[in-house]
Amino acid sequence: MNVMDLFKLNGKTAIVTGGGRGLGAMMAEAFAEAGANLVLCSRKVEACQETADKLNKMGIRTLALACDVTNEDDVKNVVQQTLDKFGSIDILVNNSGATWGAPVADMPLDAWKKVMDVNVTGTFLMSREAGKVMIEQKSGKIINISSVAGLGGIDPILMDTIGYNTSKGAVITFTKDLAAKWGQHNINVNAIAPGFFPTKMSKVVMEKGQDGLLAQTPLNRFGTEEDLKGTALFLASKASDYITGDVVVVDGGMHVL
Repeated sequence: MNVMDLFKLNGKTAIVTGGGRGLGAMMAEAFAEAGANLVLCSRKVEACQETADKLNKMGIRTLALACDVTNEDDVKNVVQQTLDKFGSIDILVNNSGATWGAPVADMPLDAWKKVMDVNVTGTFLMSREAGKVMIEQKSGKIINISSVAGLGGIDPILMDTIGYNTSKGAVITFTKDLAAKWGQHNINVNAIAPGFFPTKMSKVVMEKGQDGLLAQTPLNRFGTEEDLKGTALFLASKASDYITGDVVVVDGGMHVL
């Protein structure tokens, strides 16, 4: 097998939650370029449909669905519709996320619960339902989107987001434990911990703390679309078949300082 063949996704089907914009759209495009069919889902189905329409031009098939990842029925519907249209679920990217900025002493309980519910419970529900299909297939790739914020503490001047940081740390532990549980089924479970990429969610933090963030980033720049696409494709493809339970940090070196 030629080494480039290891990265091909022809005939594969990928679900990307939060796939209509931001990091989700970047990863979906990478999978489409590698030949995969895409299911994009989020609460805002219009954004997913817009991205799906763009990807269709690459000659792959797509499906855009409305889904609140904290709603069990919505999650089950996405899995069933994916099976009905494509017959398999080969790749799942748990990308949907929520955040809330506030000093710890002022963090509202309902905001804490919302962030934890979307980022942790949503990742669990999607993994559980798609995982049932992968177990039956005896193969699958699950990629959970964590964050550099989940690796440890962060100066509140840069990121005063205790709920978000905690949830992303939980995603890392979830990834490692699920990998231990499902390796026997030939399912790879890994995570990506991005640093700062220009998305709607990170825009305010990046604008307010640009100088401080760049000062703590050895490569002295924020991430671009190309910086994430390769990592996502690697973890979704045959090239990563012997890797599971790992966290790939894509942050320009921020975590080493």
